[in-house]
Amino acid sequence: MTVSLEVSEGVGTIRLDRPPMNALDIATQDRLRELAEEATRRDDVRAVILYGGEKVFAAGADIKEMQDMDHTAMVLRSKALQDSFTAVARIPKPVVAAVTGYALGGGCELALCADFRIAAEGAKLGQPEILLGLIPGAGGTQRLSRLIGPSKAKDLIFTGRMVKADEALALGLVDRVVPADEVYEQARAWAARLAQGPALALRAAKESVDAGLETDIDTGLTIERNWFAGLFATEDRERGMRSFVEEGPGKAKFL
Repeated sequence: MTVSLEVSEGVGTIRLDRPPMNALDIATQDRLRELAEEATRRDDVRAVILYGGEKVFAAGADIKEMQDMDHTAMVLRSKALQDSFTAVARIPKPVVAAVTGYALGGGCELALCADFRIAAEGAKLGQPEILLGLIPGAGGTQRLSRLIGPSKAKDLIFTGRMVKADEALALGLVDRVVPADEVYEQARAWAARLAQGPALALRAAKESVDAGLETDIDTGLTIERNWFAGLFATEDRERGMRSFVEEGPGKAKFL
């Protein structure tokens, strides 16, 4: 399998494994969607790590495969391509990308689907599709501009240049830069901490932020208000408030 899902102690690791560069061919894209949907369904998965291994996250699409596709073929394929990445972005649980080596093109777009990105000191990220006479097609023009702002996103997309980890951090493209041998360990620590949190409240927080970004402030506030009130019907809310009153903040244990 070019993509696998391994689950341990509430953390699911979606691992790309297509040597040497984890090129995202059609089979890998489809498998990624399947596993994202599985991670969404499974109650034993409470947080997710996206990981390409110690050497590379994903160097982009399989260009040799794409070269043989004409306009008609890509019209038929492009929605399935986007749907694979959207399935990752819509996992209603905390998702962290552990980025080593290259995260280019589709690899960068996959990292953009995470809620948080931890990169190795030697990582390089970018959207080089323009150098092929193309634009990003798996969400890059939309998610990148929402993450770092339109002018910075246009610079990366228009030029196709790669950025090193320190610049990616300054741009807001990644959230933390660590030594390469600590990337997965730190991503695991981030995910493991949230895997112990209140699952429904985390889902509400993620969906409120994501949905709110797509609409006006009044609609966003309505989304927040409905989730906020709805959580008062949950056992986690009862558990959290009871623990706060009896033991003080930060000591609640959630199932």
